[in-house]
Amino acid sequence: MILEHAPLQVKPGRGAEFETAFSHAERIISGMPGFRRLTLSRCLERPDSYLLLVEWNTLEDHTEGFRRSAEYLEWRRLLHHFYDPFPTVEHYEQVAEA
Repeated sequence: MILEHAPLQVKPGRGAEFETAFSHAERIISGMPGFRRLTLSRCLERPDSYLLLVEWNTLEDHTEGFRRSAEYLEWRRLLHHFYDPFPTVEHYEQVAEA
């Protein structure tokens, strides 16, 4: 399992609009091969900051399967204009669990 980690800085005052758009976008990603689950969390101290965590079966399910798909174009259209700056996405592989 691979964990995609994406801190999202949404333009000030656009959080509610972003969350509405995200509710449409999550239907896109959840139908992709290799998708396992996701969480989107809003920061309590900085309400324009969000954390997106997505679990994928493999790294390639995200980087090749999703990002090179027609569905990704719709995801991008719905969400990318909300970010400032554009997020840095990283991928993690679990090494321990308690």
